[in-house]
Amino acid sequence: MTSPTITLDVENLWRGAWSGPCRLTVRGHRVERIEPRTESDGSGVLAVPGCVFAGMRDAHVHLDLVGAHDLYAGGLSAVHDLGSALSTLSPFADRRVLDGLPEVRFAGQFLTAPGGYPSDRTWARAGSVRVVTGPGDAAAAVGEQLRAGADFVKVMLNADAGPTPDDATLGALVRAAHAGRRPVVAHAEGTGQAERALAAGVDRLAHTPWTERLSADLLGAMAPTVQWVSTLDIHGRGGEGAAFEVAADNLRRFHAAGGVVVYGTDQGNGPQPVGVNEGELLALLAAGLDRSAVLESITLAWPAGPVRCRGLAWAPGLPPSDDRDWARWIASVRNVAVEQWEEQFG
Repeated sequence: MTSPTITLDVENLWRGAWSGPCRLTVRGHRVERIEPRTESDGSGVLAVPGCVFAGMRDAHVHLDLVGAHDLYAGGLSAVHDLGSALSTLSPFADRRVLDGLPEVRFAGQFLTAPGGYPSDRTWARAGSVRVVTGPGDAAAAVGEQLRAGADFVKVMLNADAGPTPDDATLGALVRAAHAGRRPVVAHAEGTGQAERALAAGVDRLAHTPWTERLSADLLGAMAPTVQWVSTLDIHGRGGEGAAFEVAADNLRRFHAAGGVVVYGTDQGNGPQPVGVNEGELLALLAAGLDRSAVLESITLAWPAGPVRCRGLAWAPGLPPSDDRDWARWIASVRNVAVEQWEEQFG
């Protein structure tokens, strides 16, 4: 059966910049055309007030601790799971488009040293931690994650909470992941751990470093090769406290040095709103990112050519001028599945 085609006239469209009024042609689960909106008699065209995005992504969640359905209902089209049991993640390994669920990419288990974080945490579900005994065990540990469908590998470098993999083991883990063409994400906490991550060839930090003020030289060296996931709001809503100040200062200088910042919240680990987090958006603004940079950090890109999608993200109205109102407005974004547009706007 031929998939129905719908045409959407949207009031404003985000594509790395605001495009203004646009017309989208959608067939089934593909956006086939995006073009400037033209006048028409309106026949067969759905007028969509407000703003449309390709989707919103949170690059740090834990599906052992928060439901994927709830994340999607809260406005997230895509999430990166950075540590859960493989049994939790297995339904997402085949990348199917599933109704009411975000696109999930995942790291698999937490790879840590014997006795290392988070093996002693009550919130760490059974099966979510893989202890790596040494360099000789690294390839096996990484291979287990890749066979489970992992998109990246997560290494725990939390020296403030227990042992961490030594340099030889860390290097072996990174080499094994890169040999499998997977990037490495590191939880770097404690003095010197961000520097260790850089030296080992880690590709992304799971958190903005908050336990030490990083030097300008280190930030400059990291900026071209290591992305940071923001997670500023884990230090307390409202942007107060020493940990927040250190993290915000590090992120501000990293971004100024040309570093790539990716929106992420560590959802599931600690109390915070489910879905798009207004507090995280405000924290990014407070750390010196302008609104365009914040949107770049959270929105999915529109690939060239036909775009396969679960749906699109929509926010009512146009962007408010006040920062707090703007963050609240972005947090109000909701996913609209392809089959729901006519029901909602017809």
